[in-house]
Amino acid sequence: MNFNRINRSTHKWASIILAIPFLIILVTGILLLLKKEVEYIQPASMKGAFTQPSISFEQVLTIAKTVKKAEIDSWQAIDRLDVRPGKGIIKIRAKSEWEIQIDATTGEILKTAYRRSDFIEQLHDFTYWQDSANLWFTLPLSIVLLLISITGVILFFLPYYKRYKNRQRIKDYN
Repeated sequence: MNFNRINRSTHKWASIILAIPFLIILVTGILLLLKKEVEYIQPASMKGAFTQPSISFEQVLTIAKTVKKAEIDSWQAIDRLDVRPGKGIIKIRAKSEWEIQIDATTGEILKTAYRRSDFIEQLHDFTYWQDSANLWFTLPLSIVLLLISITGVILFFLPYYKRYKNRQRIKDYN
């Protein structure tokens, strides 16, 4: 078997296998880089009146229940709370992907918006389809990307190396 033929064949087929998943990772990665700048992806953080949180968690739940589109009826419907004392807000992230931002002192609802960044992140690491996909799918994909990078570098430098060897051979012949 010819090394050059094996190298080109490996590079070609690995590229085809890698193309679609790599494009998904690339596009979602770009979107995640822009999430703070594009409100459609992730709601911008508001500012509360004061930086000292003073409302209780029970008040937070009561306020969250008033936002019908978030579909919060108990603590089980809440994915997480993000308390930002420096901004004076509490972000409530519902399992329905809605985000409610409330003033941490007054309890006033400052913003309600649909949060797409978590979905994009799940697409990015392939956990949208299965929780452990980043291990059994993304890890082999990364290894194939490493392989294709190595074969690509070899394919790039091989003609230069061959020309150099030819020049050396001609030089030694003369």
